[in-house]
Amino acid sequence: MSAGFDTVRAAVAARRRQTQTKLAQVEKAIGQLRRERGRLTARAIAGRAGVSATFLYENTDARALVKSAVADSRSRHDRLGQEQHDRIEASWRERALNAEAELTRTQKEVFAQRQRIGELKGQLRDFDQMVPGESVQQLSTENTTLKHRVHQLTQEHRKLQERLEGARSNLRFAEKRIADLEAQLLERDAP
Repeated sequence: MSAGFDTVRAAVAARRRQTQTKLAQVEKAIGQLRRERGRLTARAIAGRAGVSATFLYENTDARALVKSAVADSRSRHDRLGQEQHDRIEASWRERALNAEAELTRTQKEVFAQRQRIGELKGQLRDFDQMVPGESVQQLSTENTTLKHRVHQLTQEHRKLQERLEGARSNLRFAEKRIADLEAQLLERDAP
């Protein structure tokens, strides 16, 4: 009976040594994956350690090691992702604010140009209604000058319209990029 008991004791001791060896392999694999900045998952750890995933789930110590490593990896990964997201969002927010400011300024400038064009057209009408005794040459010269000024203002108006369209396009792009980044964050945070 003593021989059978010694055999069981030896088998239990061998089993404990084997478990301790596997735990050491798991710790080593976790360290390697952390250094390599690899994704810490139970399967990745099991593969690197050369143990079965069943061992990681059934052994309490191994399960605790894996759980701690995965939680630490996620929090570090989430923190780095959040920092990167904050930097990107700040950049896009700045661009969106700049685009809005430019859009407001351009709209004011367009409004001022339209008012000036209206005033100049009014002056042209006033010249048409002047007393016939005045110099036709003077009226013709002033009419030409005013038409030239209207042409200049029209060109400036067109340029401002193009700038306004560019600012609107930048704003749409910024809004789309922000929406894409938010969608990526939601996908990443989804279980």
